[in-house]
Order: sequence, then structure tokens, then C-alpha cells
Amino acid sequence: MAALYNSSLFSLVFLLLIATAVAEIRSTQIRSDSRSTIPFDEFGYTHFGRLNLTVTDISFSNPKSGPEPVLSELGFFLVTREAWQHVLEQLQDGDIQCTLHSDLVKRVFTFDQLQPSARQFTTSFSVSDANQFTLVFANCMPNLVISMNVHSVMYNFNPKGGQLDFLSAGKTALPAIYYLFFVVYVLMGSFWVFALYKKRLSVYGIHFFMLAVVILKALNLLCEAEDKSYIKKTGTAHGWDVLFYIFSFLKGITLFTLIVLIGTGWSFLKPYLQDKEKKVLMIVIPLQVVANLAQVVIDETGPFSENSYTWKQVFLLVDIVCCCAVLFPIVWSIKNLREAAKTDGKAAVNLMKLTLFRQYYVIVICYIYFTRVVVYALETITSYRYQWTSVVAAEAATLAFYAFTGYNFRPKAHNPYFAIDDEEEEAASEALKLEDEFEL
Repeated sequence: MAALYNSSLFSLVFLLLIATAVAEIRSTQIRSDSRSTIPFDEFGYTHFGRLNLTVTDISFSNPKSGPEPVLSELGFFLVTREAWQHVLEQLQDGDIQCTLHSDLVKRVFTFDQLQPSARQFTTSFSVSDANQFTLVFANCMPNLVISMNVHSVMYNFNPKGGQLDFLSAGKTALPAIYYLFFVVYVLMGSFWVFALYKKRLSVYGIHFFMLAVVILKALNLLCEAEDKSYIKKTGTAHGWDVLFYIFSFLKGITLFTLIVLIGTGWSFLKPYLQDKEKKVLMIVIPLQVVANLAQVVIDETGPFSENSYTWKQVFLLVDIVCCCAVLFPIVWSIKNLREAAKTDGKAAVNLMKLTLFRQYYVIVICYIYFTRVVVYALETITSYRYQWTSVVAAEAATLAFYAFTGYNFRPKAHNPYFAIDDEEEEAASEALKLEDEFEL
């Protein structure tokens, strides 16, 4: 397993080294592209927003030997999501022949403004309407193929303090939010260390693994806070994104591994893993590597790159498979506890463990559903000004899940086998007899 971890980490670091971290300052290469519209990036502007756009190495070609390109039919514009729907309706109804002709878009630069024989330009565009805009390139010449390098810088200006804010309007609070959760996890880790020391005679290997998961989560939040803080001030992450991806990768793997180990009862119920449980880990760990690589590609190439949709599908599929895989060990443990309750004469103890594992199974499902479905829905329906709320919801749910796991599987000084009298044992036996089979 150690070799698998090492090779996985090497693959992630290699991709990180060849990727270019661009954050809200994005550089994109367009090569022989004939699409009528090419979206680049989204940004939430305040009333004091600005776009700096630099385009170099512009070249055209028409493989079908069509007419010379009309340069006024080529250019960049900003548009909101709501306005874009109306622009598409205008095109369908024939009211306009080119998206650049619509009065619903903000034209940034059209190629008829180029100097004769020029292959590059630089322009700056002020945005006074507070909204979320998408930077789009329009090519209204059929069959015309274009190549160029596009460098865009989007930011908001604070007229009171004079600072530039390179984070979207709905994300400008993220550094403070991540710092706050980092402090909470540091306190949680400190409390866990104290609990391990106080109950050191009842500590198992799984408890130290829990501590490692909390530490990695805290480091992940610290790197993300620094990453967003540097982007907010300068537009680039200055290397913090590399550390964030590394700790995010380690945190994801250790968290899923912890759920599997707790689900199997490893360390505090049994000292070893069965073959089928090892197979679950051997499935989950490589899939987490793929999921993290997909996340890196999505973040670094931007939301509108040609391969972004494919990588998003890969990420969602792999993440769902991982979430489903970690549930099987919990179900196996529940079935094993039910069988043991009928044979080993310790019904009360097994009923207590059975109840705990059922609760954990439900909590894991709720955690997965909330962080994968509810948070995504919240992010989709929330106004661009409040994009930070989905981050708070996801982090709060994760914190609650960590706290529940730690509290219910904490080291305990007393032995439950000696804390139960005959009456409790008899009552538990009756409860197990009357209890229906556990259903998924």
C-alpha cells in the first residue's frame, strides 16, 4: 500500500509542475478554432470593475477559400448569463446576425480597431454594472479559422482604500472563511491530542489515523486560505496552489481511507483487514488519485476550456464511485455484528455497536449527499454575490462530520463488556430478536 501512495503522489506532483497557475489572471492559447463563440472566463464585478485584455499572434485562415474576413464581425465582448439567453433568442428570431450586434452585450474590442497589419492589441475596459460577466470571443464569419494567444486580467477596484481585488465579488470573503475554519481544526486537533493523552491506555491505531486526517485538513485549509489571499491581492497564487492541491490530495485519500477503516471496525474491533476490505481500499485510493488529477485540470485550464466538460464528468463519476465504495465495509460490519450477536452471548455489547454502525452509515450517506448534491444546488441557485455561502455550507458539514466521527469513535477508558448487568443483557437479547433485518 505504501508503494501505491508514493506512486500516486508522484503522479499528482508531476501534473502540478507542468500546469500553469493563473487564477483570475488567465492565459489561453487558441489554435485553428472555427467556433462561432469561444467563452474564456467568468468574473463577478462590482460597480468598479475592470478588464485588461492582451491578445497576441493573431492569424486567420479560410480553408474553403471564402471571402475576406470582415473584421467588425470578430471581437470580444462581456455578457451576463441572463443576457446570453436573450442574445440566443435574438439570433434564432433573426433579429441579429452576429452576437456582437446585440445591444445586450458589452463590446470590449472588435478586430476592425486593429492597426493595419497588426497581429496584436492591448485594451482596458471598465465595468460599472455590478454583475457576473463572461468574457467571450465572437467569430461571425462562417468557416473562418482563427489562432491567437489571449491574456485576460479581471479585477475590482476599491475606491476607498485604493486596493485591487482579483477575486470575484462573491469570493472575496473566502480567505477569511478558510482562515477561520483552519483555526477551528487546529483547536479540534489540539483537543484530540489531549483526549489521546488522557485515555492513552485505550488508544488504538485508528485514533492516530484520525489525528492525521484532522492535521491534513487543517493544512489544506491553511494553504487554500493563503492561495485565495494571494490571488485576492495579486491575481496569482505564488505557489500556494501547488501546496493546496498536494494537501487536498492527501486529505481526500486519508478521509476515504478512514471511513473504510472505521466501517470495517479495524483496530478497535479487529486487528486486521479481510481481503475484500483491502480490495475496497485498492479501488478507492487510485480513484481518488484520478479525481484529484481531474480537479487540478479543471481548475488550471478554466471552466470553458475544450476538455473541461470531459474532465468534470470524469471527476463526478469517480467521486460517486468512491462514495459508494466506502459504504460497503460499513454494511459488512453491520451484518457481521448481527451474526455475532446471535452466537457470542454478548447481545448488549453487540447491540450497542450495531446501533453505532447504523448511525455512522446514515451519517456518511447524509454527508455525501449534502456535500455532493445540496452544496452544488446551493452554488447553482445562489446569486454571484453570495458564492461564499456554498463554501461555508460545505466546510460546516465537513466539520460536523469530523466531530461526529471523533466523538463516537473516541478512545474510552472503560470496557463495555464489564459495564452491563444481566438485566441489560436480557433486554438487549430480546431487542435483537424483535429487530427487523437491516435494509440498505
